[in-house]
Amino acid sequence: MYRIGFACMYRHPGHSESLKELEAIERAFNPRSTTLRWLNSVSQDIAREKLSGIIEHNLAAQLRLLDYVGSLPAPLRMLRLSSDLLPFYSHPEAAEFYQQSEVRATLEAGFARIGECARAQAIRLSLHPGQYCVLGSDKPQVVENSLAEFEYHADMIRMMGFGRQFQDFKCNVHIAGRLGVDGIRAVWPRLSQEARHCITFENEEKTYGVDDCLQLADLAPVVLDIHHCWVNEERYIDPHDERVAQIIDSWRGVRPTMHYSQPPESLIAEGFSAEEKLEMHALLQRVSKRDLYSHSKRMWNRWTNLYAREFLDRFDIMFEAKDKNLAALDYFADYLADEEASNLR
Repeated sequence: MYRIGFACMYRHPGHSESLKELEAIERAFNPRSTTLRWLNSVSQDIAREKLSGIIEHNLAAQLRLLDYVGSLPAPLRMLRLSSDLLPFYSHPEAAEFYQQSEVRATLEAGFARIGECARAQAIRLSLHPGQYCVLGSDKPQVVENSLAEFEYHADMIRMMGFGRQFQDFKCNVHIAGRLGVDGIRAVWPRLSQEARHCITFENEEKTYGVDDCLQLADLAPVVLDIHHCWVNEERYIDPHDERVAQIIDSWRGVRPTMHYSQPPESLIAEGFSAEEKLEMHALLQRVSKRDLYSHSKRMWNRWTNLYAREFLDRFDIMFEAKDKNLAALDYFADYLADEEASNLR
C-alpha cells in the first residue's frame, strides 16, 4: 500500500471561521517555541517554567496531530514530525535544563506515548533536521554542532521506541557542506547506532544531486526529491531511470520514501499553465532558477501531479507544500476521482 504524507504543521480547511478562529484551532496541533534571547532576559525560574510549558504543549500537540492523521484513510497515514518540539535541546545553554531528572521523565513518557500512538494507527513517521545540520562541513565546530543536532533527533526517535532496526524510522538530511560525501563518511562512525539506523540522504537543488547521494547508498538509503532533481538537472528524472532502481535498492527491502513539491503558483501569472508540463528552458526565460526553489501552497500543476503518480507503485511520497495536509488531501481526492473515472471507462 502506498502512503502520502505531509510535513510538521496542521492547516485547518476553514469554512466560516475567522482568521483568529482558524489560528486558535491550528495552535492546538502545532508546536510552539521561544528564543534564547528571551530566555536569557528573564530569571532561571521563569525560563524553566516557559520551556516546561512549551514542551508540555508540543508533546500534547503531536498526539492531537497523530490522532488527526489516524482518522484519515490508510493511504494518508504518513507524517513528518516537527524538529522544534524541544527548543534548544542541542544548545549548550539548555543542557542543564534537559538533564534534570523530572524533565527527562516527562520527555520519555511523552515521546513513548507518541510512538505508541503512531504504531497503533499504522502511521509512518519521519523527521528532517534543518539547514544548519551540515555533517559535511569543513568547519569543525559546525560538524560538532551538526552531530549534536542530529543526535537530538535520534534521542526523540529512541524515546519513541524506534531506531532499533534499519529504517523503522526515517530521519532525513541533505549532504551539504564543502566536504560533501567525504565529510559524511568521516563522521559516520561518530553517529549513534539509532542515528545510523534512521538517517537518509536527500538530493538537493544546487550542489549535491542524486548521483552524489548514491555514493552514500552503502551507508544509508537515498531519498529522491523529484522537484530538487528537476531544478538541479533541469529535466524530470524518468520514473524508470536506472538511478531510481539504485535508490530503491538502497532501502534494502524497506518501502522507499520520496519527496514531492512544486514551484510557487506565481508562475501562473507568468503565463504557465496549470495543465501543461513545466519546461525548464521556458521557465528560465521568465524567472530565475532561485524563484523555483520555494514550495507552492497546493499541488497546482496537473502534469507534474500525474508525473509523480508514476512513482506511487514503488514509493511513499512526502508532500512539501505550504498548505501541508490540505495539499495532500487535494492530491488524494484528485487521484481517487481519476481512478474512479478510469474504472468507468
